[in-house]
Amino acid sequence: MDRLVYVGMAGARDATLAQARITNNLANATVPGFRADLTRIRSLPLYGPGQPARVVPQAEPVGADLAPGTVQATGRPLDVAIDGRGWIAVQAPDGGEAYTRAGDLRVNSAGLLTTGAGHPVLGENGPIAVPPAESLEIAPDGTISARLVGEGATGLVVLDRIRLVSAPDDVLQKSLDGLFRARIPGQAKPDAAVRLKPQALESSNVSTVGAMAELIGMARNFEIQVRLMKTAEENDAATQQLLRLG
Repeated sequence: MDRLVYVGMAGARDATLAQARITNNLANATVPGFRADLTRIRSLPLYGPGQPARVVPQAEPVGADLAPGTVQATGRPLDVAIDGRGWIAVQAPDGGEAYTRAGDLRVNSAGLLTTGAGHPVLGENGPIAVPPAESLEIAPDGTISARLVGEGATGLVVLDRIRLVSAPDDVLQKSLDGLFRARIPGQAKPDAAVRLKPQALESSNVSTVGAMAELIGMARNFEIQVRLMKTAEENDAATQQLLRLG
């Protein structure tokens, strides 16, 4: 059988994987702080008997697009957006420290300050606990103040300060849960220069138009690979017919 079929099969597989990543980007286009996943498809020489006259495609994830999203005012007291570079530290499901740009904060039923995805926000000494309060305020430096239930207008209490960190782009990598982690623990450090924009949210940086164009391109690429496998099948049938004639 013509080995061309394996080239087409690999191309169809990688086009499908790329489509899945693009579809995931589109599904998260309205999620605050989401960073689009990037994919690269390379052509690698196919070695074997003789010269590498053919190539095989190889899809490779190359990380995430770290370009900022659009910041929009919401007027909601617990919404915050990173002003420029920086990250909000959260507790990952595995208990470790991770980072996000999602600032749609809320207080869960256990009294913990979390992101919209449910990840506890870290303060100076771990997850931030919020007692029953009439109102909450978040300052640009991440300081959280509360007017506790039963206190007067002057009864503002400082609860904690959101852990804001900075790190070079090549230090962080995106995990399957959508959070970013340092390649080596400790590389992302608290930075007092990181500031927040209270009562605002940063949107996803996914371009829906661009993602749709990529999705259409990958669909056409998939069709080409299937056509390639069909050509290999036709070549194989023609070869068999020639052998029978001989």
